[in-house]
Amino acid sequence: MGDLRVRPLAANDRSVWEELWHGYLTFYKVSNFAPEVTEATWQRLLDPEGPLHGLVAVDGDEVLGLVHFLYHPSSWTIGPYCYLQDLFTFPAARKRGVGEALIEAVADAARAENAARVYWLTHETNAAGRSLYDRVARHAGFIHYIKDL
Repeated sequence: MGDLRVRPLAANDRSVWEELWHGYLTFYKVSNFAPEVTEATWQRLLDPEGPLHGLVAVDGDEVLGLVHFLYHPSSWTIGPYCYLQDLFTFPAARKRGVGEALIEAVADAARAENAARVYWLTHETNAAGRSLYDRVARHAGFIHYIKDL
């Protein structure tokens, strides 16, 4: 890989972001995702005053992956927690350090905000992702529950 770097998501990244976003949704077998949610997510990511942040990993001019994250208060710390909500790379970019670079960029951003931690979720069947996550972070052992409203 030539010049891997991570930068903020920009308005002219829309088409490649959508390709990555739909790849992410497909990976997690999300079907019938409402186009208006994709549009709202894109608008939130571009809002400099909004709570949702987006970064992309690039090699030269080629976008290889994305990450979305947000901050929230915690009852356990003074500083916020940083939730790394979405992380996805193009399949051809895997095992090239892209995912780790995106995680580290989020960690750097979180440190700058005095966050106490960065955390994320993945599905138990995501063996490739988990092999990276087990190397760069600790598995806390919690089980995730969801109550849809």
